[in-house]
Amino acid sequence: MHYSLSGFAKTLVQRHIVSNALRVSLVVGTLLNTINHGSQFLNGNEIAWGQVLLNFMVPYCVASYSAAKNEVERNNSES
Repeated sequence: MHYSLSGFAKTLVQRHIVSNALRVSLVVGTLLNTINHGSQFLNGNEIAWGQVLLNFMVPYCVASYSAAKNEVERNNSES
C-alpha cells in the first residue's frame, strides 16, 4: 500500500485515534511504571522522570501509529 506522509500525518491526529492512543498509553504506561519504578515510588526514592515519561510515550506512539496505519490501508483498499 502506498500513501503520502501528509495524509498519514492527518490520519494520525484524528480525534478517535488520539483518544484511543491516550487511553492505551495511560493503562500501559501506568503498568510499566509500576513494574519498573514501583518500589522507588513507594520508598520515596529519587525518580528518573525521563524514564517515567517514556513509559507513557512509547505505548502512545505504538498505538497511534498502528491505528493510523490500519485506517490508511483500509481507506486505500476501499478506493
